[in-house]
Amino acid sequence: MRVAVVDCGTNTVRLLIADAGPDGVLTEVVRDLRFARLGEGVDATGSFRPDALDRTFSALDDYATIIHDSKVDKVRFVATSAARDVSNREDFYAGVRTRLNVDPDVISGEEEAELSFLGALAGGPLQGDPDTSVLVIDIGGGSTELIRGTASGHVDAAVSLDMGSVRIRERFVDHDPPEPTEVSATRQFINDMLDTSPVSLAEIGVWIGVAGTMTSLSGMHQGLQAYDRTKVHNSVMTQAQIDTLTNHLVCLPVPQIIHDYPSLPPQRAEIIGTGALICAEIARRVRQPVMIRETDILDGAAQKLVRS
Repeated sequence: MRVAVVDCGTNTVRLLIADAGPDGVLTEVVRDLRFARLGEGVDATGSFRPDALDRTFSALDDYATIIHDSKVDKVRFVATSAARDVSNREDFYAGVRTRLNVDPDVISGEEEAELSFLGALAGGPLQGDPDTSVLVIDIGGGSTELIRGTASGHVDAAVSLDMGSVRIRERFVDHDPPEPTEVSATRQFINDMLDTSPVSLAEIGVWIGVAGTMTSLSGMHQGLQAYDRTKVHNSVMTQAQIDTLTNHLVCLPVPQIIHDYPSLPPQRAEIIGTGALICAEIARRVRQPVMIRETDILDGAAQKLVRS
């Protein structure tokens, strides 16, 4: 069986096409990412901007062609934080249906967290006991998912917090680089959100970070001249390394970040500092290294689609 999953988030639109073997293991056929910034301005206005919809629909036009040419058996379109509460989401729904011939599935924060956990574990076996406590984080543009479970795949607790790299940038940062007061306010907001989280960050056996913020930070930390998924997958960053990189990023203007870190897509440079701040504040609480994986919500949604 060949399945396709499109994940439409606040900052990016992504496509995964994969073949499922008899054992259910997925083999990647296509993986693609476009920076559509669907959620640009949503935190302030509560609606999708026309230009954001146009960028998103342009990406979906391309994806529709790829999916058709790949002779896919099942398709699922998942939309996350940006699409949950907007006033004009029917315009978005209609555009998705027209292009992909499927109903968009605006998933809850709980399902988003579950799929991220499933995708993270799909990246390979973990050392230790099956009951080892595992924390998975997914720092998106509009929200951050925290999922705690076990290495065997059982989810104990999950939450989707309304803090993401785009949302925080738009709410707290008006200068480039951010002023110290803006960084301080951002850190305070992140910690206030973490204080209310039902997911405990104490006594974690394995910490895994997935999706664009985490994979980008790994590539930057490694000094990659060009992004290389094979070097990022299962790479590790310590709390001290996260702090050092974060403190450096929030002192740099966006053009300097683009110049200094060639592996970072320029479209992510504007928001990588706020994404790093979220990671750094989580790291202060977990107090152990994070493993970065390339498998994420796309892989989790594909696995679930195969089983449906």
